[in-house]
Amino acid sequence: MNRKNSLKHKLYTIIFEAETPAGKAFDVVLLVLILSSVLVVSLESVAGLRHDYLPYFISLEWGFTLLFTIEYLLRIYATPKPIKYIFSFFGLVDLLSIIPTYLSLLIIGSQYLLVVRVLRLLRVARIFKLTRFINEGQQLSSALRASVTKIIVFISTVLTLVVIIGSVMYIIEGEASGFTSIPTSIYWAIVTLTTVGYGDIAPATALGQILASFVMIMGYGIIAVPTGIVTVELSKSAREQATTRVCANCHQEGHPLQANYCYNCGYELPDQKS
Repeated sequence: MNRKNSLKHKLYTIIFEAETPAGKAFDVVLLVLILSSVLVVSLESVAGLRHDYLPYFISLEWGFTLLFTIEYLLRIYATPKPIKYIFSFFGLVDLLSIIPTYLSLLIIGSQYLLVVRVLRLLRVARIFKLTRFINEGQQLSSALRASVTKIIVFISTVLTLVVIIGSVMYIIEGEASGFTSIPTSIYWAIVTLTTVGYGDIAPATALGQILASFVMIMGYGIIAVPTGIVTVELSKSAREQATTRVCANCHQEGHPLQANYCYNCGYELPDQKS
């Protein structure tokens, strides 16, 4: 029983952690495999290459899929909470990265969905050991969560504004200038307010152009608002230096090196020295 637990602990440390030489080596290999598999899928979509090398592409895709399937099963075996891992964000990404190949046996062309594997790069970015970026990422995530309510209120205000501007522009310009309906005019207001400016619809009257000029200038100020909201929250956010340590219970990453318990769920963290 102890040998089994020891094996699971070693596998867990190698697969889920990036603070050890073995963990880094595992993530480096995983990074190479992910990039290679995405490259193969991308090259297969080129008609000339697909015609000449299709059997090789198919063999490589199945080879990568089998390796990722083994890795996925090892992750389930190694983690103390398999169900939590399976339904976690990265657990779902890991599963989605292998399903398309098996699905291609039933649905032709579904193998191209394998490009979802590029999402797995979010996990293996830990191999660069850029701990300070993990810490900054946590601060940004915290700031975004704190800003959600304010941003929702801001977007609601903007949506109300574009409805009013679009309706007014429809009244001013009318169908003769391309503003054939209020929804079309609202579309113009959104494009103009966000400073995208496709130019497919433009006001022709002097009054319409004055209103458009006002909307364009207002757009610059509106763009700065969400940036300011997040910046304020970032200035309030300050966390202790984080590492790539992963909680075995909730799979939350970014715990301080000296932490003994997960800051997200309170689960005891594995000992890095064991």
